[in-house]
Amino acid sequence: MLTKRIIPCLDIKDGRTVKGVKFVGLRDAGDPVELAQRYTEEGADELVFLDITATKEKRRTLVHLVEEIAAHINIPFTVGGGIKSVDEIEEILKAGADKVSLNSAIVRDPELISRASDAFGSQAVVAAVDAKRVGDHWEVFVKGGSEATGLDALDWIKKTEHLGSGEILLTSMDRDGTKSGFDNELLKIVNETVTIPVIASGGAGTIQHCVDAVNIGNADAVLAASIFHFREIEISDLKKKMAESGIDVRLLTT
Repeated sequence: MLTKRIIPCLDIKDGRTVKGVKFVGLRDAGDPVELAQRYTEEGADELVFLDITATKEKRRTLVHLVEEIAAHINIPFTVGGGIKSVDEIEEILKAGADKVSLNSAIVRDPELISRASDAFGSQAVVAAVDAKRVGDHWEVFVKGGSEATGLDALDWIKKTEHLGSGEILLTSMDRDGTKSGFDNELLKIVNETVTIPVIASGGAGTIQHCVDAVNIGNADAVLAASIFHFREIEISDLKKKMAESGIDVRLLTT
């Protein structure tokens, strides 16, 4: 059985870590380099960096900040936001990222997944999907959750796997920042649909929420932001409780 991962997420705006609710109402959460270093020391398995306004502002990801963070951590590092070409992916990977997270760009140009996977390997390509319930299905949104695409989330996720993505970063827009728990119904359906790992995002508020995302939603990893940024839950405590619940996690050795 593969070890389940705990992944703090740094949502970046104007060079600072921020966090909102359902993608709006952003508030400052600290210096991203300091947070990244702290999470590495506390036993995070991976780190995700999302430049959340890059696409909307039609600019590239903050490469210098990626380089600075990469210099201070020794865990796998995923970077997303405003990345729209193989050349830009290469630049981000050379800056120190291990993977890139692609969202708006692959909706516009799905074949970018195949080109990136062919160039760098599928393990370096994460398909990020921001999904919102619309009627009896989930729809894909882009540009930081501000624009509906009309795409059915399940159909789109299957397509990204077929094109070569190595992992899905699945964010429930309905749950994002609410601390009301992950959308385990969505997670379970997606995990029954694809064979690649699925990262649960959107809704973490308690340790039990994270346990349920794995045990009910079948998530391969749990991503969270504010509960870690504001020290509402310590990563070590979360991993200890997950292990007590029978979930295989990597524990820090002293």
